[in-house]
Amino acid sequence: QVQLVESGGGLVQAGGSLRLSCTASGRTFSNYAMGWFRQAPGKERDIVAAISWSGRITYYSDSVKGRFTISRDNAKNTVYLQMNSLEPEDTAVYYCAAGASTVALKTTPVNSWGQGTQVTVSS
Repeated sequence: QVQLVESGGGLVQAGGSLRLSCTASGRTFSNYAMGWFRQAPGKERDIVAAISWSGRITYYSDSVKGRFTISRDNAKNTVYLQMNSLEPEDTAVYYCAAGASTVALKTTPVNSWGQGTQVTVSS
């Protein structure tokens, strides 16, 4: 099982940027696709971005496409989420997760979550 620690959240004004990081330990990071999810109060946890183990395949939800960029550094066991042009609707707790593939991250339940990092966007 992979242990995940998210960081980089905070309070930012609308239109601003943040970069989230997720560092993994416990198993070979480069064997896994990685995804970023978010959960706003009273809402379900939804995937916003995913990246294959090689970094060659990425996925973005429609709500963040063109504003967020997912990337990974396998040498550092870390996946990133660069968030630009932030909107109040992006306010949520952000979590990362590991999966067998980007498709699996979108379609199958995630068994292990980190503690999450809070992102708050003020208008």
